[in-house]
Amino acid sequence: MPEAPQDALLSSARTHLERLWKRGTDFLGTPTAIMGGAMSWVSEKNLVAAISNAGGFGVIACGAMTPDMLAGQIAGTQALTDKPFGVNLITMHPQLDDLVRVTLEAKVGHVVLAGGVPSGATIKAIKDGGAKVVAFTPALALGRRLVRQGVDAIVIEGSEAGGHIGPVSLTVLAQEILPHLHEVPVFVAGGLGRGEAMLSYLEMGASGVQLGTLFAAATESIAHPKFKKAFIRANARDAMPSVELDPRLPVIPVRGLVNQGTRRFLDHQADVRNRMLAGELSKDEAQLQIEHFWAGALRRAVIDGDVETGSVMAGQSVGMVTAEKPVAQIIQEVIDQAVSALASRRGGAAEPDQAALPLETPPRD
Repeated sequence: MPEAPQDALLSSARTHLERLWKRGTDFLGTPTAIMGGAMSWVSEKNLVAAISNAGGFGVIACGAMTPDMLAGQIAGTQALTDKPFGVNLITMHPQLDDLVRVTLEAKVGHVVLAGGVPSGATIKAIKDGGAKVVAFTPALALGRRLVRQGVDAIVIEGSEAGGHIGPVSLTVLAQEILPHLHEVPVFVAGGLGRGEAMLSYLEMGASGVQLGTLFAAATESIAHPKFKKAFIRANARDAMPSVELDPRLPVIPVRGLVNQGTRRFLDHQADVRNRMLAGELSKDEAQLQIEHFWAGALRRAVIDGDVETGSVMAGQSVGMVTAEKPVAQIIQEVIDQAVSALASRRGGAAEPDQAALPLETPPRD
């Protein structure tokens, strides 16, 4: 029996989506080219495994973990999934070399380097150890340099993202970079909350996307119920970047929900700045003090549920987080939206629950 017209449209749309992100799925080794953004305290073994089991690519956020802590998280993730996942390492971590060693010994196939420009030595060590390297770039020139140094894939993240951000929106970064950087897969991130937006960047040349905020309040996330409720209640305009108090102490902006903790950061920044100017702290030590503030404040919010004085890091897509949902449902909805958009161009709008791309998911008890 021939396919019904609507079924044929949906089938064609799914095939087209698979073709659009094939470079990304081949690189990640996953059914979809949807990476999980690395969110400290949130992107741990449970959420990472859930993303990978649902057909995405989970990424452990190492953050300030010690090598032993990271080894435990990797082992815990491997116990929950046999699907590919990665590890995000902060380049300024004082034990970066040990973290790289732990990751390679555990046979993790992809290492994401964030928080600064990675050194050539670090890139080489990871590649020599058999893993692929993913790095972030805020500009085309740096992206090309990273590719020459051996980076296997690039993420461009717009200022709409949560956590530490750059100054340029994804809309502009995509136009600057996607038409010109073809040597490696490029993933886009920042403010993405629906499949139609994902589709638009894939059609511009992106190989896949990175989603963080959409997953923070997922059922499998260990974040405190109060943290999740803050996400569900928030609007896009509630997620604002922090302010740099004094250019003599450069501070990378952090986007999160405005609360008492946001105001406390200004006081903390002023205190650290004054101690630096008084000679009590070097510039590097002062910047480390700033990062320690965020690490502690984020833990209070995510783990303890202190959403008043803790740091509720969130991207501007937080306004599209409307309920606590399983990761598999979140991924499926994004895909459904993209497939429906493609199908509608070909002669008819698809119902979202019909536009389903089959994913490998673990059986439920």
